[in-house]
Amino acid sequence: MAQLRRPPGGRDARIMLLAQCVDRTGTGLWAAASVLYFTYVCGMDARQLGLLLGVGAVTGIAGSPLAGRAAERVPVRWLLIGCHLLRLGAMGLLLVVDDFAALLPVVALICLAERAAKTLEMLFATRVAGERRATYQALFRSVANAGYAFGAGIAAIGLAAGTTAAYRVLIAANGLSYVLAAVLVWRTREPAGRGLVAAEAGEATGAGGGGEPSAVPSPWRDRGYLLFVLLDVPLNLDDSILNVGLPLWLVHHTGAPHAVVPVVLVLNTVLVVLLQLRVSAWAEGPRGAASAVRWYGVTVLASCLLLVLATGAGPWVASVALLAAAMLVTLAELLRSVSSWELAVVLAPPGARASYLGVAGMSQSVQKSAGPLLLTGVVMAAGPVGWLGLGAATVGLGALQRRASLRRLAELGRAGAGQARPQAAGKAAG
Repeated sequence: MAQLRRPPGGRDARIMLLAQCVDRTGTGLWAAASVLYFTYVCGMDARQLGLLLGVGAVTGIAGSPLAGRAAERVPVRWLLIGCHLLRLGAMGLLLVVDDFAALLPVVALICLAERAAKTLEMLFATRVAGERRATYQALFRSVANAGYAFGAGIAAIGLAAGTTAAYRVLIAANGLSYVLAAVLVWRTREPAGRGLVAAEAGEATGAGGGGEPSAVPSPWRDRGYLLFVLLDVPLNLDDSILNVGLPLWLVHHTGAPHAVVPVVLVLNTVLVVLLQLRVSAWAEGPRGAASAVRWYGVTVLASCLLLVLATGAGPWVASVALLAAAMLVTLAELLRSVSSWELAVVLAPPGARASYLGVAGMSQSVQKSAGPLLLTGVVMAAGPVGWLGLGAATVGLGALQRRASLRRLAELGRAGAGQARPQAAGKAAG
């Protein structure tokens, strides 16, 4: 609570954290009700629902790079307000549209704006929190999880009623969260500087010091950064393991009671709120983040071993093994949340971080689209061997990303030193 009262970035960070909490409360409310709404109110079958959610997830992938590119030209605050209002309009359309063909573009628009908003929040936080961005990220994840859980709890009231009117009230409440979030963002101040994270004054200008912007590199041509983003996709699989793999494995391959599934989700939320700050402090800084990537792989492997242990076991053994696996997956999530963001920032050139972070944000969107299919179609189809293979592969990919990240950090350090020497020589000559 002391950190929340005095977060990195001061007043603006505090307001933004409140806006994010309000936004995630609405998101949790809608996430808990959306599948049932589309099924019972809109009358969709399983095939239509899967296509609807799949199209939305794929469309959301484009939100991050579009937001990053736009943030180099337009203030982040106004872009974020625009995203909230766009989501508000799309949610309003849900109240008047129930045809499957019409809902496809509406849901796609919601997912696109939601992914863009998350990227813009990250850009804003990186600017206002500076070197203490890991602490800000920890605070954000704590308040976001608390808001998400609170929203899901509110949704339970509407779901208990089960009427069309109750579902529409939940949609309207989610829309209200966008309005409140937009108002709170409007009350913040845009941090000074061009682009996203900008950059010290000298970094944003040309070498000649004439004030003209230097050429901004493109992340799409930066093979080293694209390698980081590519490796980051499978290193976000903890989300799919927790929300898809573990519940399905519990139901079909263990003797654990189904009531363990909601306990797993509650346990995840509580642990994130309690431990995120501690884990972030341990993995703070570029080298700490690189080290966290290695431990991420080890933690995922340990959770996969517990899932194998639970296979075919009785209620008590399976329940204990699955809850322990959920705790380890949550620890992996905490490690990943620190490492992915920190490395995405420090591995990008200082003067072009907006577009670079927009590309980095795609990794989570791609994982949300492909992760469930990978788990159900490959890992779980192979049985216990599939879980062991997933754990071993994650360890190897984590080691590879750690090595590649340290190598790129060294290269960026040498490049920065090389630029500093001519500038120092010029000042001395002057």
